Amino acid sequence: MRLKAVLLAALCAALVAAPAALAGTPVLTGTVGPGFTITLKQNGKAVKSLKAGKYTIKVSDLSNIHDFHLTGPGVNKSTTVGGKGTQTWTVTLKKGTYKYVCDPHKSFMKGSFTVS
Repeated sequence: MRLKAVLLAALCAALVAAPAALAGTPVLTGTVGPGFTITLKQNGKAVKSLKAGKYTIKVSDLSNIHDFHLTGPGVNKSTTVGGKGTQTWTVTLKKGTYKYVCDPHKSFMKGSFTVS
């Protein structure tokens, strides 16, 4: 009887931990263009704050007059002006403030978020 209780407890613990393990690395979606817009979203919502950790960022650069440039503690990633397409980055975000801009239009195509 005691063995059954131990096995049941282990099974319950595994079932609780499984969804977290399957969740994997959170995905952020960055988009620049085709007009004069730049966004960073998670699950369709604008990113304002995140928890520190590893993230996958999928960037769609939809215009050859823009780039998507992400900077912050330990991160400096960008697409290229003149190019179009999709890039996928894996980054580890640390506590601090991160900024994303279109370099040629950084005075008005910009955003930021904090990591805690």
